[in-house]
Amino acid sequence: MKKILILGGGGFIGGALANRLKKEDCWIRIVDIKKKHPYWKTEEFCDEYISGDLRNPNLVSQIFLSPTQKSEKDKENSFDEVYQLAADMGGAEYLFTGENDADIMHASALINLNVVNEAVKKSIKKIFYSSSACVYPEHNQLDPNNPNCKESTVYPAFPDSEYGWEKLFSERIYLAYHRNYNLNIRIARFHNIYGPMGTWSGGKEKVPAAMCRKVIETQDNGEFEVWGNGKQTRSFLYIEDCLNAITKFMDTEDFIGPVNIGSEEMVTINMLAQLAISYSDKKITIKNIQGKDFYNKHGFKCPIGVNGRNSDNALFKEKMEWEPTIPLSEGLKKTYHWILEQQNTYLK
Repeated sequence: MKKILILGGGGFIGGALANRLKKEDCWIRIVDIKKKHPYWKTEEFCDEYISGDLRNPNLVSQIFLSPTQKSEKDKENSFDEVYQLAADMGGAEYLFTGENDADIMHASALINLNVVNEAVKKSIKKIFYSSSACVYPEHNQLDPNNPNCKESTVYPAFPDSEYGWEKLFSERIYLAYHRNYNLNIRIARFHNIYGPMGTWSGGKEKVPAAMCRKVIETQDNGEFEVWGNGKQTRSFLYIEDCLNAITKFMDTEDFIGPVNIGSEEMVTINMLAQLAISYSDKKITIKNIQGKDFYNKHGFKCPIGVNGRNSDNALFKEKMEWEPTIPLSEGLKKTYHWILEQQNTYLK
């Protein structure tokens, strides 16, 4: 039986990954700052759930000992796999206004410094680090129709946010520990993972969930805001495809990444909004808001990120012979109806 440690398992991707691996008869320990997962029951997705702050090196030292590992010298019984998904993050309102930059960089960098240090000490057999598409240079993403997110273009580095800079710094931490201490790593750059069981309100939700929620909350013949001119482009990867990609990547023997995990189905933000509207029986008008109008209403600069971003999956296809199978129309529909169910439950 594989012994698995999932850091950040109380979150969206971590929880879904834990649920998948638990069904494959793995022994799962989750560590997350949240007291519990908002949707999964503990017995459904893990064997042990520890609530704690991974910025604390003493906690990280304790939780990296597997249930059968007697000491740091007991290499045979260490965790077979560690998934490092923990980070201080959220949607555009949280990441790109500049108001949370110091907390984001401090928390996430501390977590990763603690994690690599203990991974070496405890002889972890393989560790997965979830980086982000936010590492790519802003100058490669100015044209919404032709963004360049090929893995090799990350240098010269110039991410558009401090979140991206921290992710790139942490990639280098893992690569350095791989070179100097032979830490067996896998680094993936996620591109907008979405689906049911994720955050859908409160300011930290990602744009697919935010669009679905706005449609649900908007009355018939009403309108809702889309930040920016709506011509910004993005791609979105459904959670099941993401889990399949992670599994494929972790099963490789000689490729460590970094590699993109995302979809190449690029849409504008207005197209995403229209798609979400199509799942309702409402007539809703999209109101794009930007510039001075946005600032006058919200009190901060409109946080839209780069003009264009799309996953380049050529390297993943080459190394893993796999590509996503779930189109945005199908995945977003499932997400919409799940959020509708949550909203109806909440209103009751």
